Amino acid sequence: MGRWIGFLCWLLVAATCLAQPAVARIPAGAVGQPIGACVARADVRLDARTLLSRPGHFDCLTPQRDFGSGDFDVLSGKLPRGAGQAAPAHLRFASAWQERVTVFAHYADGVIARVDLDGRGMSRTLASGAIFDVALPFRKVAVDRVLWRTKASVNTRAVVLAPTIATARESATSNLILAATYCGFLGIGLALLILNLALWFALKHGFQLTYCAMMAALMLYALSSSGLLAWLWPDIVNTDRMRINGLTLGAAAIAALLFARSFFEPEVFGGRTGLMARGIIGALVTTCVAYTVLAPWQARLLDRLYTCAFAALLVGVFVVLAKAYQKRSRFLWLFAFAWGAPIGFTALRVAAAFGLLRWSFWIDNSTMLAMTCEGLLSSLAIAYRIHLLSRERDEAREKEIAARMLADTDPLTGLLNRRAFLREAVGLPGDRRLVLIDIDHFKRINDTIGHDAGDEVLRIVARVLRETSEPGALVARLGGEEFAIVGLPGRTCDPERLLDALRVARMPFDLTVTASIGHCTGPLLREADWKLLYRDADRALYAAKEAGRDRARAATTLSFAA
Repeated sequence: MGRWIGFLCWLLVAATCLAQPAVARIPAGAVGQPIGACVARADVRLDARTLLSRPGHFDCLTPQRDFGSGDFDVLSGKLPRGAGQAAPAHLRFASAWQERVTVFAHYADGVIARVDLDGRGMSRTLASGAIFDVALPFRKVAVDRVLWRTKASVNTRAVVLAPTIATARESATSNLILAATYCGFLGIGLALLILNLALWFALKHGFQLTYCAMMAALMLYALSSSGLLAWLWPDIVNTDRMRINGLTLGAAAIAALLFARSFFEPEVFGGRTGLMARGIIGALVTTCVAYTVLAPWQARLLDRLYTCAFAALLVGVFVVLAKAYQKRSRFLWLFAFAWGAPIGFTALRVAAAFGLLRWSFWIDNSTMLAMTCEGLLSSLAIAYRIHLLSRERDEAREKEIAARMLADTDPLTGLLNRRAFLREAVGLPGDRRLVLIDIDHFKRINDTIGHDAGDEVLRIVARVLRETSEPGALVARLGGEEFAIVGLPGRTCDPERLLDALRVARMPFDLTVTASIGHCTGPLLREADWKLLYRDADRALYAAKEAGRDRARAATTLSFAA
C-alpha cells in the first residue's frame, strides 16, 4: 500500500511538470513577443540616447542575477517590425524588487519617449499576475528598442525579468484570463474557509482550524502575488506589496505544516519528527520576518535563506510521509492524494529560486493552481477524515451506552437491576403503583431441575412481566426470585392477568410455576416514600404467601412517615 501511495505522490509531481508546456500556451502572463535583455552597470555619465546607440556596451551572455544588486541599465533587443505603429505597444515584464524604473522607448524616427515609474507608479502599472504593463506613448511610428534604467535593484532573479512587447488586445486578454483565474481561486478559498470554519464550530476538530488559517493566508497571498492588491490599493509601494507577498506565503507554509500535524495521528509527529517540524516552523518564521523587515538590506542573502527554509519544508514533508507510512497512518493516502500537486509545484519553485530551472511565469504563479487542486481534493480528504472520526466517536458512544446498559441491567433477565430501578423510580411525579412479585417455591425448583433450568425459569418470568406490563412501566429484578414493577395506578399490569400468564407459560420440563404478588399505591418523590411504599407492598406480598401462594394481595392501608 505504501509503495502505491508513494507512486501516486510522485505521479502527481510528474504530472505537474509535464503540464507546464501546455499551461504555458495559455494566452496569459508573459504574452507578446520576447524582446531579450542585455545588462550593464549604471553609468551616470551616459545618457539614454548614448546607451541606445551602443548595444556593445551591454552584456547579453552573463545571467542577470550574477551581476548582484545595484543600479543597472538594461537594453532590449530589436523589437518586432512595426511594433507600436498601428496601436500603442505594451511593454510587459515581471515584477522585481526595485525602487525606481525609467523606461525609454526609441522610435524609428529617432525620437525617445520617457516613462518614469517610482514605487507607487510601478504599482499603478501592475497587471494581473504581478506583471508590469507599461503602455508606450503612441506616435504612429514604430518602436525599435527599449531601455530600462533601474535604481536599487535587488536582482534575486533578474534585473528585468521576462520582457515582452505585446498589443493592447494581448494585454487585455491576459488580464482577463488571470483575473478570472485568481478570482476563481479566491472564490474556492472563501467557500472552503467558510465551510471548514462552520464545521469547526460544530465538530471542534483541530485540523479544520489550521486549514482555515492556511486558506486565509493563501487568499492574502493570492491578492498580493496576483497584483489584485495593487488594484485595490493603487498607492501601495510595489516593494511593500512584495513584502506582504513573502510574508503571506510563509504564513501559508507554516499553516500547511500545522495542518499536517493536526491531520495525522499524534504518533506521526512524535519524537524527532516533531522536533524537526518545530525547527522548520522556526526557520520559516525567522526568514519571513527578516525578509519583510530588513529587505532590501542583504536582500539576496535573505532571499536565499527564505528559499532554504522552503527547501527544508519539502524535505520535512517527505520525512513526515515516511513516518506516516512507518506508523501505518490511515490518513497517509489522503494526504498524498490531496497534496501531491502542491508538493510538486513547491519543488519546481524552489528549483527555480536556486537557478536550477529557467524562470517561468506559470511556475512563479503555480501556488494558486496547486492550491486550487489541493482545495478541491482536500475537501474530499477532510470529508473522509471527518467520516472516520465520526465513526470512531459513534463506536465509542455505542460502547459507552452498552457499558451503561450492562451496569444498569440484570445480566440474566435483561431487566433493570435494583440500583437502576431505584434511580429511575424515585422522583416520579404523582401517585405510583408498586407491584412486587416473588416466585413460589423457587428453591425447590432449583433443587429439582437444576440451576441452569432455574435460570431459564427466571428468564421466562421476566419475559411474561414485560409482556403484561404497560408501555413505559419500570420492570426490574430486585434480586433472587423477587421482581418489581412501577407504573401508573390503574394502568400497571393487572395482578390477576399476570398470575394467569405465569400459570400458562411454558416452563422447562413442563413445570407449572406460580408466584405471589403484593401491590400498593402511593407517592415516590423521595427515597423515604420508596421505603414506605416498598414496606407496604412487601407486607401485602407476605399476606399472599400466607393465604396459600399463587395469588395477589393489595396493601389495605398506606404507612406514613412520622
